[in-house]
Amino acid sequence: MKLSFFVFLIHLFIHGQCDSDIHIPYRVTLAVPAEYSTSFIGRAFLMETNQMVPSFKAALSVEALNQKYSCSLDVFLGDVKVWSSGHFSRFYTSEKCVLELTQDGDLQLKGQKERLGWRTGTSGQGVERLHLLSMGNLVLVDARNLIIWQSFNFPTDVMLWGQRLDVATRLTSFPINSSSFYSFEIQHNKIALYLNSGKSKYSYWEFKPSKNRNITFVALASKGLELFNDKHKKIAQILPQGLEPLQFLAVSNKTGNMELYYYSPSKGKFESSFKALNSTCDLPLACKPYGICTLSNVCSCIRFVTRDKLDSDCSEGNPGGFCGKNQVDLLELQGVSSVLRSDPNKVNVSKEECASLCMDDCKCVAALYSSGKDDTDLQKCFLYDMVRGVKQVNKGTGLSYMVKVPKGAGGGHGKSSGIKKWVLIVVVVVDGLILFLVLGGIGYYVIWKRRKNSVDNDNN
Repeated sequence: MKLSFFVFLIHLFIHGQCDSDIHIPYRVTLAVPAEYSTSFIGRAFLMETNQMVPSFKAALSVEALNQKYSCSLDVFLGDVKVWSSGHFSRFYTSEKCVLELTQDGDLQLKGQKERLGWRTGTSGQGVERLHLLSMGNLVLVDARNLIIWQSFNFPTDVMLWGQRLDVATRLTSFPINSSSFYSFEIQHNKIALYLNSGKSKYSYWEFKPSKNRNITFVALASKGLELFNDKHKKIAQILPQGLEPLQFLAVSNKTGNMELYYYSPSKGKFESSFKALNSTCDLPLACKPYGICTLSNVCSCIRFVTRDKLDSDCSEGNPGGFCGKNQVDLLELQGVSSVLRSDPNKVNVSKEECASLCMDDCKCVAALYSSGKDDTDLQKCFLYDMVRGVKQVNKGTGLSYMVKVPKGAGGGHGKSSGIKKWVLIVVVVVDGLILFLVLGGIGYYVIWKRRKNSVDNDNN
């Protein structure tokens, strides 16, 4: 019989209580199943902080992933994983997963035949013990209680209360089955969320201190995310919606959104108190490639006509062969923009020049032109190597979104095209259907209420 879920506890007791320390030398082993089971999780909880629920726990974990088993050292706050040694690089193993704190002070993960998969690299530095602090920081300390290594120096996708992130550091989050990843970055003039794909990097949310003040570091406090300058003076703050003390900040690997969380004792779980992005259409990967997020927060595929038939390009990748003016057209989508931004490829150019820049670049699959009506008088041209983050907007914004399509799909830039018509039709139909259902439901309720009142009056 296959085991789909398996968790066991290893507690270290001192005077009857769970300890938050492991002294050298130390070694613990988890057995890895011989056969692969898709939902298998094996976990040995090694340490726990002595505090009110939810407490921090450190665990050695074996998890099924990509038809293999990964071995990692993890830190949990309640049931939320807040740090992992395998966040950036997974250590896959078979037969066994071993955590060892060696006699000379190096913390290591090993697999079969003592194969080394991860280490802190602290040999010969006087490490005496592994300690889990009450704020969730996993540390290696020496005999004088000085920190030699700490998990806070290797941030993952979570920032804990009391944790500090300096400029040029970031949190990263990796969507499942995707080559792209999200990042929350601290820069001198702003904090921002980015979608990273290959060599390209696009922002989709940012927060800047007023008066162009520079940031030196950020810290998560009970009442919000605080931004500080080089004199340790608070220059800006992101406040949560509620009054509950915050526990952590996280970047979702599903949506890419940044959220602040607090613990609800009545519900026994963590709940969001702030979201950087509140609309589905503002998320970078809300829809599939070549999909449009409409004003009704639903996704619709871009459709176009080629060779007298209707094609759909809502797929998991960019179509190939988009190079050369003889093979592609660049068509403008009316009332459409993108939430993704990067440094403009060129400024003070016309829409036609922007279109030509994309047509001449084989890596470009879409372009966004800003006529300067929003917050600047400069005309800007942005080129993209992906058609993502596309959303419907109200007309008159001064933005023009153009996308490459196969030759013959619409007759060239600036002309009436099948793609424009189909985008318009799909958006109108989807929004119209939603409006019809809402109005129909209200009408049905009014008629039902009147009939019910009439029947009640007759009975009376």
